[in-house]
Amino acid sequence: MKQLARFSMGIGDRFGHQGKAQLAALAEAKRLGCTIIPVWNKSYREHSIIHTDPKQVRREADEAVAALGWTEAYHVDADHISLKTVDLFLDSSDFYTLDVADYTGKAADESSIGSFVSKYRPLIGNLTIPGINTPLKISEESLYAVARKYLLAVQEAGKLYRHIAAQKGAENVITEVSMDETDLPQKPEDLLFILAMIADEKIPAQTIAPKFSGRFNKGVDYAGDLAQFEREFNEDILVIAYAVQEFGLPRNLKLSVHSGSDKFSIYPAIKKALYTHNAGLHLKTAGTTWLEELIGLASAGGSALALAKQIYREAYHRFDELCLPYATVIDIKRDRLPAPDTVDTWDGETYAASLRHVETDPRYNPDFRQLLHVGYKVAAELGETYLKALEAHEDHIGAQVKENLLDRHIRQIFIQ
Repeated sequence: MKQLARFSMGIGDRFGHQGKAQLAALAEAKRLGCTIIPVWNKSYREHSIIHTDPKQVRREADEAVAALGWTEAYHVDADHISLKTVDLFLDSSDFYTLDVADYTGKAADESSIGSFVSKYRPLIGNLTIPGINTPLKISEESLYAVARKYLLAVQEAGKLYRHIAAQKGAENVITEVSMDETDLPQKPEDLLFILAMIADEKIPAQTIAPKFSGRFNKGVDYAGDLAQFEREFNEDILVIAYAVQEFGLPRNLKLSVHSGSDKFSIYPAIKKALYTHNAGLHLKTAGTTWLEELIGLASAGGSALALAKQIYREAYHRFDELCLPYATVIDIKRDRLPAPDTVDTWDGETYAASLRHVETDPRYNPDFRQLLHVGYKVAAELGETYLKALEAHEDHIGAQVKENLLDRHIRQIFIQ
């Protein structure tokens, strides 16, 4: 079976032009003594909006690896796929994020639920997990509750995994199970039994994406109780270690943090936990790459700045359309958005500073940033106009992309 390394990053790229700049950041991390494996990812929704296909992601990854002489592993993720969409990705991907959100909260048949509860009834009581101070309190009622909420979803993940493995060969597949799109965060005991379900389905999951407390809005910092997040993150690492031993899951199973880009306030807690427990991490940072493109265009000035302003004007007037698909992962205060006429008066550095995620800069505007984050459809509709602007300012934009990934993400989480 393909083995995912201890540290990996989802480095997707909406428009397929920043692969070399992203990989350059990881190459620098390697020179600093930390190997982080790139996983290019792009979801079916993003392909649909931009009118691209998975083969283009594989091509971008291959070309970046060849251009930079990267000798470590690299992967291409079929991000958030289902049985309805997975076949489009089979030729190009070797990493599969199994998204079963449509089934979470829907109950499996009662016989399956009963069988699951019977199998794990011996764990009822106070269950001690090494490293967690307070034993987990497991009751028959809580076993039934977790089975009714998650068992059908994991069964569907099993169907999806077996479909992929039959086509690709199990030895050629890295599997992530995504459980983050639920209404409530999972407690340690929830995660434990989700992992038991994954083992029962014989899914060789190498990453698991739980739902943590707090909000993980697109492209902006974490909003929530930092102490609670730190406790949950550490407990999840310890639960995974226990489940690997008890249920026979892959030894390199690790946490995956979705919408992990720009969650700067929780990065210190993540870093401390990784090195305290000798744990791994997969961090998805894909969406912010396109914002670095806009920052690069704006700061380049001239026609590139004019294009960035045009994109904002269009996004501002199409607010509802662009925000609806992302309503659960954005929090935009419309009254804090600058009017397009105001933005038209900005110079390139003002636009860039308003968008760049540096919270100590008084010009930074998280509402402006979130709207543009979900506004990539506007750039996609510009077609060659936008792509040619990227090519014309490739070096300038690439510097923004590399700096963002290396200094704001990699150094803060991975580099000791």
